[in-house]
Formats: sequence, C-alpha cells, structure tokens
Amino acid sequence: MIVSALLAFMSISGIFGKNNLSKIELDIDFPQEIYAHNKFPVKVTIKNRRKFLPAFLIRLRTDIFETLFPFTDTKGKTTRYVNISFPKRGLYRLKEYGINSVFPFNFFTRYRQLQGDIEVVVFPELKRCELYTLYVKDKKVKGEKASDKIGFESDIVSIREYVHGDPIKYIHWKATAKTGKLKTKELSTLTYQPVVIDFEKVTISDTEEKISCIAYSIVQMLKKNIPIGLKIDGRLYEPDTSYAHKMNMLKELALYNNVSSSDPVHANSVSVMP
Repeated sequence: MIVSALLAFMSISGIFGKNNLSKIELDIDFPQEIYAHNKFPVKVTIKNRRKFLPAFLIRLRTDIFETLFPFTDTKGKTTRYVNISFPKRGLYRLKEYGINSVFPFNFFTRYRQLQGDIEVVVFPELKRCELYTLYVKDKKVKGEKASDKIGFESDIVSIREYVHGDPIKYIHWKATAKTGKLKTKELSTLTYQPVVIDFEKVTISDTEEKISCIAYSIVQMLKKNIPIGLKIDGRLYEPDTSYAHKMNMLKELALYNNVSSSDPVHANSVSVMP
C-alpha cells in the first residue's frame, strides 16, 4: 500500500515536473557596449508558451551566471537583470546553458538543456591616461573653427522659439523679455581636425595599459565629436565619428592578439524588472 502510494506520488511529480519545463523559451540579451571590470546588466527573459499551466521555480544556469524565475503565468513572460562583470577584454562564448526546476515537491530536480552559442565581445577597460590629454592640448594649439551646423558649442547663429527639451542654459533671456515668449539661442558647432592614433607609436610598454589608454582616448574624443581613426596591425580605420566606427575600433582593440577567454564570471546581483 505504501509502495503503491509512493509510486503514484512519484508518477504525479514526474508528470508535473516534466510539463513545467516544456514550451519554455529563453532570451539572453547582452548590451552592445561591455567593458572589462565594469558591471553591466544582462537581460534574461523566459516566455511560457503553454495555454494552461504556469511555470514555477524555473532556474536558468549558464557557465557564466544563473538566476531564478519563481513564477511565469500562462502565455506570459518574466524578465530579470543579472549584473555581472568580465575580468578582461576578449571574446567570451556562452556555450552551456539550460533550465531546471524542483517543482512540484522539491524532491527531484529536473533539467532541460537549451541549444545555442552566444558570443560576447568585451571591450578593454577604459583607463584615463596622458594620451587623451596630449591630443586635446594639440587640438587647442592648432585651433578650432566654427561650422554653420547647429550645435551647442560656439557662436550664436540665430534666435528661435523655445522647443520643449532645449537646455535651459541656452535660453536667450533678453529676447524672451522683449517678446514675452521663451527664446532659445542656436549656436554653431565646432569642427575639429581628424586624429589618427597609431598603435605602434604609443609609447606605453605594457600592452594592456596601452590598449586601455587608446580605448579611453577613442571614447572621450568621440564624445567631443572629434573624428578619430586607428592604425593597428597594418589596418587603418579612417577618422570618423559614427557609432559603428567606434564599435569597430573598440572591437579591434578587444581582440588584439586574438584574445579569447572562457574564464568564469561572477554574478554580483539579481533584480526583477519593475
């Protein structure tokens, strides 16, 4: 009698446990910009495609991090963010990941391996250095010139009606007082001479320090809208200010000397999306 009850109990547990992991889809989204030693959020979403059975106690385990989804309703989805950091630049591959659950009775853990191979390029750690300062000083020595493009950096081009979102500091108060309507100054933007950083000519002996310094300089100069290029390993990235150009140069630095890593990464915290 006891054996029969135990077998029935195990059978029910097995059916519910197996169904609990069925028709579960998973999305793992890494940010576009990831820098070594900097924490960043990984967006993890599970989708329950079942019509009648909610998903309970679904745990995602990867070779990098793990997180738990206590409950996901039928035809619903749940998102969590896992804050992690990578120890160094390079290419990381998320090869092994799957879901498991102790539902319904916490006696057995059932597993389901998921297919896929996610690659993540980790950019170099950004370190403040003299290289950026030298380029900025060089720009000041050579001088800058104003263009007729609208910006927020140089001389007044015109005065126009205030538009929602205009910075308060650019309101023209005299014109506002005269007309009784808010007026905004339109300023000309500054144009800069292009910069090309030659990797081999940067006199920093430690390779990792050099890479971090160049990456920092690229990011900072692009913030100032300075066209910047990179010469490295016989390749030349012509000066530009586009986001795609920035990503290409940072990726080149990240993979310099074909750096690839499978080191474990520690998840620092987990929080549920509001």
